[in-house]
Order: sequence, then C-alpha cells, then structure tokens
Amino acid sequence: METSSARPGGSWRPWWGRIAVGLAVVVVLIVLAERFSLVPGFGGLFGEDTRDRSGPALLKSIQDMDRYEAAVGNFQVVVDLEKDAALLPDVIRGTRTLYVGAGTVGGYVDLGGLDERSVTVNGDRTKASIRLPHAVLGTAALDPARSYAVSKQRGLLDRLGDLFSDNPAGEQAVQKLAAQHINEAARDSGLVERAEQNTTSMLEGLLRSLGFREVTVAYG
Repeated sequence: METSSARPGGSWRPWWGRIAVGLAVVVVLIVLAERFSLVPGFGGLFGEDTRDRSGPALLKSIQDMDRYEAAVGNFQVVVDLEKDAALLPDVIRGTRTLYVGAGTVGGYVDLGGLDERSVTVNGDRTKASIRLPHAVLGTAALDPARSYAVSKQRGLLDRLGDLFSDNPAGEQAVQKLAAQHINEAARDSGLVERAEQNTTSMLEGLLRSLGFREVTVAYG
C-alpha cells in the first residue's frame, strides 16, 4: 500500500505532510480574514467571551491634601499623529492615527506652607490679611470615556506586527501627545487666574462668616 505520492522531479511528500501544510494555510487565511476584515461578517463566526478575572484593588497609600482645588477646566483636542519610514512607502511601513482626547486640568492653591506670618489680624478682629502662593496647574487627566481613536491607518508591515503585539491599537503615543496639548491649552486658558479668584471668594466668605468685616487676600 502506498503511503506517499510522487512530486515532480521524483521527490516524495508523505500524506500527513500535505495535510499539515493545508491546515497551516487554512489557519493563516482565517487569522488574516478575521484580523483585517477581508471577508465582511466573517469575524462574527469567532465570537469572543470576555471574563474579568482581576483581583481586588489594593490601597497602597493615603495622602492628606494641603491644597484647595479652586477651578477645573475641561478640554478636548484632536491629535493627528503620523509616523513614516525613511525609505519605504506608507502602504508598506507607516502609521497615521486620528485621535480625540478629552480631559481635565485642575487649578489649585497650595495651603500646606502657610504659617502665622501668612495671616495678619488686627486687635479687634475685624480685619484680616492673608498672603498665599500663586495658584498652579495640575497635570492633564484624560477621560477614557470621552477619548477615542477616529481612524487608524497602518502599513502592511505594521499590520503584521500588530498580530504579535500586546498593544495593537498603539494609542499610547497619541494619548501622551493629547495630554501634552491639553496642558499647553490650560496654561493659556486663564485657569490660574480663575483659581485665584475662586480662592479669594472662598476665603472672604469664610472669614466674613466668622465676623471679619474687611478681608484682604494677596498672592505671591
């Protein structure tokens, strides 16, 4: 009984070898069709079942806050990030991502360094003067619920590389760039001035409720 068949040139390939090669080709075609949506509706045949097996969140530390969060700005930026290879066309190697980043930046006044020299009160406790440091801005915090990728264009080599990547979306770079642009916009938005105005209003209302008729708040 023959267990192998002849090939051109007189070489032989066992029947199980032909089956293994055929199965490998089928698997590759299935992966490519599902990954790159080559056949519409084909990906639905392989549904995913998501399970959250995360452990409980652990409290690592607690810090007392010595600052007054006086204002928060909401920002949105559209990031268009393109990366090209020096000697290859974009269809072979290169990426372009259009990303909408939404986040917040807080303006606060640090109250942790205040001492008795920072507050002056007259004898009959009707006038109070307070000197505070200037308000500063925190870092941008992106909101994942409002941030998303609009489009992603990748060359052939980048698409193949994503098959073996833990982060195929590659959004870390655009997220970092979005946060950078939001921080820059916050510096030019007048958020620092608004934070100082709100802090002044808060202290004036608080001290007047304690009986002070004249309250002066200075910064710097």
